[in-house]
Amino acid sequence: MLDEQVMLAAQALASAEESRSQVALLSLQYPAMSMADAYRIQEAWVKRKIAAGDRHVGWKIGLTSRAMQQALGIDIPDSGYLLESMRFDDGSIVPGNRFIQPRIEAELAFVMKDDVAPNASVFDILNATDYVVPALEILDTRIVRRDEQTGSTRSVCDTIADNAANAGFVLGGRPIRPNELDLRWLGVIVSRNGSVEETGLGAGVLNQPARGLAWLAQRLATVGHGLRAGQIVLSGSFIRPVECPPGSTVVADFGPIGSVACHFA
Repeated sequence: MLDEQVMLAAQALASAEESRSQVALLSLQYPAMSMADAYRIQEAWVKRKIAAGDRHVGWKIGLTSRAMQQALGIDIPDSGYLLESMRFDDGSIVPGNRFIQPRIEAELAFVMKDDVAPNASVFDILNATDYVVPALEILDTRIVRRDEQTGSTRSVCDTIADNAANAGFVLGGRPIRPNELDLRWLGVIVSRNGSVEETGLGAGVLNQPARGLAWLAQRLATVGHGLRAGQIVLSGSFIRPVECPPGSTVVADFGPIGSVACHFA
């Protein structure tokens, strides 16, 4: 894609977020768009936010389950930015006019104590982690999920350009050192308005939630970024996305490390 096209796509996403009105599939408008182009659009959109006063606080990793990768025809995760404006306190009320079509995922957030080398192993990631905590990721779709005329659905390029569908995050529970529990066997029960909607295990996230951070460190190095001390990383969802229409109260119970919750007004 030309630089001008990248900027136009980033502007369209910014306008969609501000107006809470979705834009058409970028993959149809720019059929030659590659994953690299999609990350350029994401970067341009985020730069606009930072220039307006927002602050970069970390990263999210998505498409970590085999089922989601197969649905999009890929074999690697994707990633997006976490910004300060996306942060909600545990138990927060999310304003009804904040998002377009919010959904949530339940995952672990890694908070880094050291910078991470591009070639870091899973063990290096665990050693560089200060603590992990339960998290909810709030997803939103600034791009339509399906084009009504053609029947085409969002491609991985649409998802990446749309900041990997990230819109917010909530941290809660009890911080633990990553060696205190076998993260592969850590489970979650996710309820909406008192009814259990989803359950999952850490092993569903690339067989080890820390594995995604090793992938992320390598990817970031190819585009001049890095995984740095103090950053928050959402490592990938234990569950399928749960729709959150107005009035939804969502609680993710991670057992020995506590729970995290929010309410959508």
